[in-house]
Amino acid sequence: MFYAAPPDHRERTRYYSQYRDIRRMGKIVFDNHYARLPERFYSPQEPVPVPEPGAVRLNLPLAEDLGIDIEWLACEAGTAMLAGNYLPEGAEPIATAYAGHQFGGFNPQLGDGRAVLLGEIQARNGRRYDLQLKGSGPTPYSRGGDGRSPLGPVLREYILCEAMHRLDVPTTRALAAVTTGERVVREDVLPGAVLTRVASSHIRIGTFQYFAARKDTEALHLLTEHVIARHYPELDDRENRIAALLDAVVARQAQLIAKWQTLGFIHGVMNTDNMLISGETIDYGPCAFMDEFNPEQVYSSIDHGGRYAYRNQPGIAHWNLSCLANSLIPILHNDREQAIALAQSALDGFPDLFLEANAQGTARKLGLRTIDPSDVPLVDDLWQLMAEQRLDFTLTFRRLADLADETNRSGTVAELFEFPDVLQPWLDRWRERVAQESTSAADRQAAMYDANPVFIPRNHLVEAAIAAATNTGDFGVFHQLVDLLESPTPYASELRYFATPPRPDEIVRQTFCGT
Repeated sequence: MFYAAPPDHRERTRYYSQYRDIRRMGKIVFDNHYARLPERFYSPQEPVPVPEPGAVRLNLPLAEDLGIDIEWLACEAGTAMLAGNYLPEGAEPIATAYAGHQFGGFNPQLGDGRAVLLGEIQARNGRRYDLQLKGSGPTPYSRGGDGRSPLGPVLREYILCEAMHRLDVPTTRALAAVTTGERVVREDVLPGAVLTRVASSHIRIGTFQYFAARKDTEALHLLTEHVIARHYPELDDRENRIAALLDAVVARQAQLIAKWQTLGFIHGVMNTDNMLISGETIDYGPCAFMDEFNPEQVYSSIDHGGRYAYRNQPGIAHWNLSCLANSLIPILHNDREQAIALAQSALDGFPDLFLEANAQGTARKLGLRTIDPSDVPLVDDLWQLMAEQRLDFTLTFRRLADLADETNRSGTVAELFEFPDVLQPWLDRWRERVAQESTSAADRQAAMYDANPVFIPRNHLVEAAIAAATNTGDFGVFHQLVDLLESPTPYASELRYFATPPRPDEIVRQTFCGT
């Protein structure tokens, strides 16, 4: 039996009113700025209530950082809010509008098709964050969809984004996952769920494209001012603040993609509507961490041409930034030729910014202070050997960290991985190179352990957690995996299952969007 959303305001009020008194116990202090922008930036949209909200997991440390009363969040009223069954005082729910290039083709009208932004809250650190319900029902941008989410994609995003946070990658966060009591129809009939997502903002490259496509320069100016105030206040006194903003976004994206590359992370759907201006990772649908190293690796079931393969991610980020630059040209400078020159200058900076960030990350993984020009053959040869030998990405670097101080045998992953004989000449060259560093072996190893996690959300582990929860209602595997990934670098032998690459029958070859 399928649940039908309440058809009118009276029915919606019935869902909300049962929490009217208890909701006053736990106040969320909203400070909504995006909702102050003109209404063509969004559509007012309340979440559609669900029949039986049930908390799966609450991120209580994050809630505390955000200044949310954790006792209230864990009670019935808190769960109801997280499911969209009532609005806390001060919330101004909206679905935001944006456009985007999807696999290279431009769609001028996208928007939040299954998400509602409840509002913005100011955290204890003084920064402002969006609180968004994902899977909360249809919006004006749903394009005929039901606006709901199956349980699997909600659990996947929770696992992946929290793991990325622990790996020091800028990312959106998960405040909660709740079940809805609904059944959602995709290829199969699946249990429904809602994710509460926290982000510095949900402003995308596609948000700028939306207004550029409409030649709405007023909106572009308003959006730019909003972004600078929220994300880049240090640019406030620049002579050309819009050009400075473009430079800053280019720099953040270069840093972000370098972090992805050094972890073997493949986003899977790098459309311009999935690239945040804040420089955070968003949209954990068809993403994955590589097991065996393959520069051409693709997991997304909809990426038939390999557009967003691991090797292509830096180039795609550069291309996406060109879309942002093109959107800003009408307001970059009064003279169009000078505007184009400013845009091109910002874009021309991306390759060097990425290469520098990537070299720094690679140096840390290899136990070096820097990657000198003379080190490039050493690095390139490692990538080639890893690809030829189909070596596990994560364990290759982790085992290298073990070898940085061979007098220390605690925490070694030797039981899981050893280098094949063909790599011995390369290892000799690496040992000779690190011996030139002034850092002690113990300090080098400690730094390499920090840079080379042993526990990542491997695809088969994520799928096992989703299958257990979806098929039998067992969330224990999910909780165990999330707990483990909170500490990705210390290794103990009793946890080897979670660091072991998949058996042939466990390999996950495709990941899916979930929409």
